[in-house]
Amino acid sequence: MRPKTKKILFLFTTLIFMFFYIPIIILMAFSFNDSKVGTVWTGFTFDWYKSLFSNDQIISAVTNSLIIAVITTLIATVFGTLAALAIHRYNFPGKKAFNFLFYIPVVIPDIIVAVALLALYGWLDITLGISTVFPGHVAITISYVMLVVIARLAGLDASLEEAAKDLGANEWQTFWKVTFPLIFPGVLAGALLAFTISLDEFVISYFTTGPGSDTLPVLVYSMVRLGVSPEINALSTIMVLLIVIMVVITGRKMRVSK
Repeated sequence: MRPKTKKILFLFTTLIFMFFYIPIIILMAFSFNDSKVGTVWTGFTFDWYKSLFSNDQIISAVTNSLIIAVITTLIATVFGTLAALAIHRYNFPGKKAFNFLFYIPVVIPDIIVAVALLALYGWLDITLGISTVFPGHVAITISYVMLVVIARLAGLDASLEEAAKDLGANEWQTFWKVTFPLIFPGVLAGALLAFTISLDEFVISYFTTGPGSDTLPVLVYSMVRLGVSPEINALSTIMVLLIVIMVVITGRKMRVSK
């Protein structure tokens, strides 16, 4: 590749990253702004962080989102990993159809899943609430976990499992002592992906939550229509910092596991 082409690609990549990250940096900066107007800087303050932790509506929405994301992640990680192991290792009738079903949530628009669930709940006369959000979130995240774990299994050296069996380990011992530690980075990556998707999911949550059970994305959407509150900027800053810390810790653990 010519030096001039490398410079152009580097410049193009830099511009893309600037396009994504500069708005986030500006949002974080304005979380310390003394003014309610998000476009005018009037001074430095921590008041919006104090106001955030005293806002029961936002705290309730964050709590709902975290509960949904954690439970969704646990369910999707367990069943996604089991599905990946089944598809990767075994041949059974309907395997292709079973495999195809797991790809559908990846490509199908969320709005279709949301409307279908809403119609189903209406037909079954189910009252909407926080519990009605889980099926939609699990349905879309389990496929992502399965795909990530399958990719990890594809690079697994089968001779290691065979060696463990030759040394007297049974199927259960081989899985927990050999297989699972080797695929754990993939399982962890799938779990983090499921958690992020569930925490960020808006469309399905918007259609399937009931009164008093709003998730954070739904609440932010309802607030944005009247203008972005500095409290939302403060909350976004905290979430960005927590995500960065979580990614750094996860990256170190994955390097250690290798």
